[in-house]
Amino acid sequence: MNASPIPPCRIATERLVLRPTNVSDAERAFEIQSDWEVTRMLRMVSFPPDGAEISHWFADHEREWMAGEAYRFAVELQDRLIGIVDVDGISGREGELGYWFERASWGRGYALEAAQAVVQFAFSRIGLSKLRSGHAADNPASGKVLRKLGFRPLDSVRAVSRSRGQEIMQQRYSLLTPNHCQTSRESGVG
Repeated sequence: MNASPIPPCRIATERLVLRPTNVSDAERAFEIQSDWEVTRMLRMVSFPPDGAEISHWFADHEREWMAGEAYRFAVELQDRLIGIVDVDGISGREGELGYWFERASWGRGYALEAAQAVVQFAFSRIGLSKLRSGHAADNPASGKVLRKLGFRPLDSVRAVSRSRGQEIMQQRYSLLTPNHCQTSRESGVG
């Protein structure tokens, strides 16, 4: 794993720009998470969303990045934030891939495109050797994205969904090698 801090960077894909999140993204995240169809698929957030909680979460992202604890990217399409892709839960050479997108962006390949870039970042820049991920069992579209990324199913477990206020079945996956060919262009952040 990379021993020194990774400087904040932007990643450009064919259609998207991924940049480190910042506290000013909290307002747009609140808008996206105000859609029940989005938030019900997120296990760790509340519904209705709590603006102060979201702001607090975003305020810690820069520290997490510099400490090597998490790398969170705002996904932009034509200068508009449409979602988040991140690697967190980093311990040793393992981390967890997560993502969520506004409903208007579903089914357009943006999650796959952005996640491919972040998987490449996780293996090549962070130096991870394994990624974990998961999704609610009733969210097969997310499973399809993970399988296209090369993730392999592990198991199904019961997990508490904060947004739903109940236990759900969660499908868990892992990826040991970057099983993709697309390359991204990286550039430093100003």
